[in-house]
Amino acid sequence: MTKERILVVEDEEDIQNLVLFNLDKEGYRTSGADSGEQALKEAHAEPPDLVILDLMLPGMDGLEVCRRLKAGARTAHVPIIMLTAKGEETDIVAGLEVGADDYVTKPFSPRVLIARVRAVLRKRRREDPDDDAPIKVHDLLLNPSRHEALLSGKPLDLTATEFALLHFLARRPGWVYTRAQIIEGVKGDDYPVTDRAVDVQVLGLRRKLGDAGDYIETVRGVGYRFREA
Repeated sequence: MTKERILVVEDEEDIQNLVLFNLDKEGYRTSGADSGEQALKEAHAEPPDLVILDLMLPGMDGLEVCRRLKAGARTAHVPIIMLTAKGEETDIVAGLEVGADDYVTKPFSPRVLIARVRAVLRKRRREDPDDDAPIKVHDLLLNPSRHEALLSGKPLDLTATEFALLHFLARRPGWVYTRAQIIEGVKGDDYPVTDRAVDVQVLGLRRKLGDAGDYIETVRGVGYRFREA
């Protein structure tokens, strides 16, 4: 099984090399970045499976890098472990509030860091559903491999785009997606549609769902989510 790819963002060469060495030893595929700007460029070009991110970086700091990764359509779901000498409670809270999944303070034990990496990746795998697996939520059943949608046992007549949109939202109930994330998830990053087109598709899908149309909730100022069971 191919190991996950991890991006290490650290401007101190000795520390970056130490982290990369220990990750490589565990079989992970790794790359390093010396600045926040370089990290964003690499992450958006090829999203990694996890980012280990220093807070104190030259230029753009780690909090801003984390904020931008979590706001990007291609990188929003990439887990982030903050690795930093700033270990005050306020620093930890700030990191977690902008989207970090875990926080390791310097000086650190490489064994502890590897254990945290494994834990975060295990959590990610549990939360990342199989794209072809049937989904049953509320009274809706979706079977992607057969392109079949059933509501209370009755088939729904959906276009390919409507089915892809419904599947994208329903596979993670409660998760909020921006319109840009929906566009990428449904049609791919280069699909030439607008935010308004997403709203039109959602409106049509709600109409076909009838009373179940309120399963798709509007999150004002953000986008949409599928209501949790």
